[in-house]
Amino acid sequence: MNVKVLQHSMTVLLVFLLVFAVPFEAVQAAPPATLKLGSKGADVPDLQYRLKTLGYFSDDLTDYFGTKTLESLTRFQKDHGLEADGVAGEKTWTELKKVSVSQAELNMLARIIYAESRGEPYEGQVAVGAVVLNRVESSSFPDTIKGVIEQPRAFTAVDDGQYKLKPNETAYQAAMEAVRGIDPTNGALYYFNPETATSKWIWSRKQTLKIGRHVFAV
Repeated sequence: MNVKVLQHSMTVLLVFLLVFAVPFEAVQAAPPATLKLGSKGADVPDLQYRLKTLGYFSDDLTDYFGTKTLESLTRFQKDHGLEADGVAGEKTWTELKKVSVSQAELNMLARIIYAESRGEPYEGQVAVGAVVLNRVESSSFPDTIKGVIEQPRAFTAVDDGQYKLKPNETAYQAAMEAVRGIDPTNGALYYFNPETATSKWIWSRKQTLKIGRHVFAV
């Protein structure tokens, strides 16, 4: 696909996500409900949002499980080796949460990207998002985006308050790419600015590449 066309498509998707999304700021503690055609409730827009971030669902978010949601969910199930029954049960939710994010989680990811790497090359911003997600997958870190970002002393921008800044569209685009599996770091768990880093420990990590001012390491 032409790069300009791809960038335009991602921008259009982000407009849908940011403008037409039903507010869903709280990550739900209780397991999501089993959903099927005709279902209603707060878990439906979360399902739709997750499918939207992965490119399966293109309509506005609602609290009703209609035919468009059914078609989108069935395609997701087929692509991920699940029974394509159009029902969002335990196995489907488990797989979906492995490869997608909620609206609240995408906002968190965009905020940390903006706070930590605004002004860096776009690839470097995607890389910061990828590091967060790599930590979620690692047994050495918390297993949620919120847990990783809010881990004590993990990110300078959280400690100094920059994490509270409102992210721009580029940060959301970078977050979206990271969620969809783009990882310029090839699995890095750390990054630092060699010009400002004061920790001796971080220099002991195996460095893999440098993007902009950030060195990435495992």
